Amino acid sequence: MNQRPGKRYLVVCTLRIGDVLLTTPVLRAIRQHDPDAWIEVLVLPGMAGILEGNPDIDRIVITPHRTGVLERLKEFGRLWRRYDVALTTVSSDRARWYCFVAGKVSAGPYNPHSAWLSVRLLNRRILFDDLQTHTVCMGLKVLDLLGIPRQYQVIPPSAGGALPAALSGKAYAVLHPFPKFRYKMWPQDHWMRLIGILQQEGLTIALTGSPEPDELAYVSQIARSSEALNLCGQLSLAQIADLIAGARFFVGPDTGITHLAAATGVATVALFGPSNPVKWGPWPTGWQQDASPWILKGSQQWGNVHLLQGPGDCVPCREEGCEKRVDSHSDCLDHLGLPTVLETLRQLKAT
Repeated sequence: MNQRPGKRYLVVCTLRIGDVLLTTPVLRAIRQHDPDAWIEVLVLPGMAGILEGNPDIDRIVITPHRTGVLERLKEFGRLWRRYDVALTTVSSDRARWYCFVAGKVSAGPYNPHSAWLSVRLLNRRILFDDLQTHTVCMGLKVLDLLGIPRQYQVIPPSAGGALPAALSGKAYAVLHPFPKFRYKMWPQDHWMRLIGILQQEGLTIALTGSPEPDELAYVSQIARSSEALNLCGQLSLAQIADLIAGARFFVGPDTGITHLAAATGVATVALFGPSNPVKWGPWPTGWQQDASPWILKGSQQWGNVHLLQGPGDCVPCREEGCEKRVDSHSDCLDHLGLPTVLETLRQLKAT
C-alpha cells in the first residue's frame, strides 16, 4: 500500500451513519491542513458505505461491534501506536480506548459522568456538550486541540453511477419514510397522501430505505398504495446520495439519510419531533459558522434545509417519544400536519 509522506491520522467514529457522515468536515479539515497526511477512519460494520468516494480518506478500518476479549486484544495489538494522531468525534469509552491504543497523540471529547480512567485515555480532551453544540461543531472542537483550522463542509458519498432507468428524463422527488426508531416516525398515512398529491402535480416519487425487513415491509405498503417507485433496499448509500442529488427535493424524518440529503445541496425538508435540532438539525450546504444553524424551538429554514418541527409546548423533549422508549409514538410528529409539509414543498416548487 502506497503511503503518503505526512502524519498518520486515525479518526474514530464508532456510532451510526449520521454520526459518521457528520465527521466528514473533520476529515476535510485534516486533508486541507496537511495534504500529505495519511488518513484512516475506524467505523463499525455497515457504516463504511457513507464514506464511499470520499476523497479525503486513504483507508477505512472496520472494527467488529462485538467480539471476544482475545480477538479484541489482537486488534489492539495491530493498532498499537500505528498513528501519529488518533482522534474521536464521539464521546464513548470504546472510542477513547481506540484513540489511546492507536495514537501517539489521542484527542476527543468526554462527558461529565465519564469514568476517571476513560477520560485519561485522551491526552488532549474537551468536555462534550449534548445540548447547545451541533454535532458538526463538536467534532471541529476536537481539531482545536490539535491546532488544525476548522472546515465546515459535510461530504456526501458518491457512487458516480447513473440514475435508475425509470427516472430518466423525469422530474422526481425522493422520500425516505422510515427512520431507524419508531419515535421519529411521521404517520404512514401522511406519506401516502403526500405522495398522491405530489403525483397529481406531475412529480415522479422515488422511495428509499434500507434492506431491513421492517423497513422493506413499511415502504412496500406505501409504494403499493401510491404506485411510487420503490427503491428500498436496492441502492447503496452512495447510490442514494447520487439519486437525491438529482431530485427536485427530498423529504425525510430525523435520520442519517436526511443528513445525507442536506449534504448533497438538494432542497431538504426534515421532519423533526422529540430530537434537539440545535444538536441534530441537518447541516445546510454553505453554513460556515461555529454556531449551530438551528434554534431549539419552531420550524425554521436555512440554505437548502427546511426543518419542520411538530407542535407542542414540550417540543423538543429530547426523549425517545412520549413513552420514553424507541418503539414509542411521538404526539408532536403525529400532529405535524400534511398541510404544513405541503405548504413548504409548494414554496420550493415555486422557486
